[in-house]
Amino acid sequence: MVQQITRGIKISVKTNFEGTFYKNYKMHFAFGYVVTIENQSSEAVQLTSRHWKIFDSLNYTEVIEGEGVVGKKPVLKPGESHSYNSGCLLASPYGSMKGFYNMVSFHSSQTFKVQIPTFKLSAPFALN
Repeated sequence: MVQQITRGIKISVKTNFEGTFYKNYKMHFAFGYVVTIENQSSEAVQLTSRHWKIFDSLNYTEVIEGEGVVGKKPVLKPGESHSYNSGCLLASPYGSMKGFYNMVSFHSSQTFKVQIPTFKLSAPFALN
């Protein structure tokens, strides 16, 4: 698990390898991850959007941007947390992801970025 705190918002990520499959005559490696967003600050905040960079060991980078996370824009009061599951496909058994969430403080109405720490994606059979 990797963790990082930005402005009192703690991001924790757990990953797992889901398996391989063929699609359009090409091997794909499926990875799942669970993100927990915990508000350790003294202000209520809302997650408004996300920005991800997905890196493949074959030098392919994909950028994903969008509103909320898995269709939600969670509001977190101090001490509350929100977890969700998601996943990605890679063309190789190794890769990584990183990014940030755009959040807004209800106290000040200011928007700010919360960093998502870089986490590795690796198929266990490919490890030495």
